[in-house]
Order: sequence, then C-alpha cells, then structure tokens
Amino acid sequence: MSRKLAIWGASGHALVAADIVRLRGEYELVGFIDDGNLGQAERRFCGLPVVGRDDFQKQIQRGEVSHVLIAIGNCQARLRLSDWSRERGLSLASAVHPSATVARDVSLGAGAVVVAGAVINSGAVIGDNVIVNTCASVDHECVLDSGIHVCPGAHLAASVTVGRAAWIGIGASVIGGVRIGAGSVVGAGAVVVRDLPDGVLAYGVPARVIKRL
Repeated sequence: MSRKLAIWGASGHALVAADIVRLRGEYELVGFIDDGNLGQAERRFCGLPVVGRDDFQKQIQRGEVSHVLIAIGNCQARLRLSDWSRERGLSLASAVHPSATVARDVSLGAGAVVVAGAVINSGAVIGDNVIVNTCASVDHECVLDSGIHVCPGAHLAASVTVGRAAWIGIGASVIGGVRIGAGSVVGAGAVVVRDLPDGVLAYGVPARVIKRL
C-alpha cells in the first residue's frame, strides 16, 4: 500500500514535522499544503512543492497522496483540517521523533506529533492531532483529548486531564490530578494548581483565570 505523505502547513512547525518524518523513514514525503499559497508563483519548502487546497484535492483524486500530517500550531485549525482530510479518504499520519520517549502502553492518537526530547509516560492516553512539543513531558495516566498543544518545556504531572483543543504554554507546569478545560489557554510559565474551566485564559504563579475566550 502506498504511504505517500503530504504535510499541511509550510512554516515553523511543518519544518519540525518534516524533519521527524524524514528521520523515521516510514513515509515518502511528497509535498506541503498551504491555503495562503493560492495565486502565488510556484513555491518550494524543505525542497518540495507547496500547493493550495484546490490543487491538493486534485492530487487526492489522482491517488498521489495517501496520508496527511497536519502541522499547524492553531489547535482548532488542526482539527478542522483533519476532518476535511478524513472526509476525502486520507489517513492521518503521526510523527514521533527518535529521541522522544513514549512508554510502550501509551495510546497515541492519529495525527499526533511528538517532538525531540519529549516524554510521555506509562498509561497516558493521547488524542488525535495532539502536539507534545520539544522537551515537554506528559506523566503517567494523563488523558489528553484531541487537538491539544503542549508547548516546549511544559510539564504535566500524573493524572492530569486536558480538554479538546486546549493550549498549554511554553514552560508551564500543571500539578497532578488537575483538569484543564476544553479550549482553554495556559500562559507561558504558569503553574496550574487547581482545575480550570472550559474556554478561559489563565496565567501566573499560581495560575488564575484572566478572562473567558
């Protein structure tokens, strides 16, 4: 079966994802998709062509792509593009850097990206399209819903629950057993010591809710 992969995105996170894909050697990387590329002259990224969504759809119809990896930082956009791709028959690829540590019993969802130096410990459940970024850690028995971004250097202690499309900012820490609500944003360097509701921005030490999103 063909394992021809396109990466959706053509900027910083896509650069990281492409490097992981090439290091792993499990897919043939054929190009990148960028909605902002429409009407532009031919563009290349990481040595491969960048196409807009219309041209990408034609590639799907011609059977030139079998898998897609959504490499965009925006959590809601990542989920929307994942749905769009699945509706057109594509499979979601995951990318785990060779230097990342993922316990054998971790449940890792489709489309997940686990970057260099990240650690996901035993019993964790990671949903679809989750990013566990550079040197972040997700400790044992955490449950992360789909579309979450755990930013570089963020640390989740044991049994933390994170709701769909939440954002855990760079260098943030979450103590064990805490729940982060769906769509919430934890600011950089925050220390979360109590549950956060859905759809809020929280930061500080200890973190407090600043506003609803």
